[in-house]
Amino acid sequence: MPWAFASDKSSGQQQYSKLLFTVVKDDNNKPVRNASVILHPVNKNGTQGKGGFQLKTDSEGNTATEGIPYGPIRVQVLAPGFQTFGDDYQVNQPTMDIRIRLKRPSDQFSTYDKPKSTQPPVSQDKPQ
Repeated sequence: MPWAFASDKSSGQQQYSKLLFTVVKDDNNKPVRNASVILHPVNKNGTQGKGGFQLKTDSEGNTATEGIPYGPIRVQVLAPGFQTFGDDYQVNQPTMDIRIRLKRPSDQFSTYDKPKSTQPPVSQDKPQ
């Protein structure tokens, strides 16, 4: 492994996991090929540690890695045309399947945009 993870020193023996990632489009479940899956170590205090490495998904949206020590890990996924995904996982099984759903970017709003109202205009007539 290219970096050291926090380990459980009380157990005396470190356990390792195989991580299997599947990256799909949120709207139609189709695979996202060539997505970057970046793994970062997480320190005991929950902050991201130094180091990490990147995997790329295949045409089916899959990638995998072995030898990940049990404990917390931060996963970030980047793909053109999608929102960046990021979440922390607790590695605690010999093999873990992690499915990630990427969303398309949402519309951005500006104070300069005119609001789009779905209600009819309100009459400005005053009662007498």
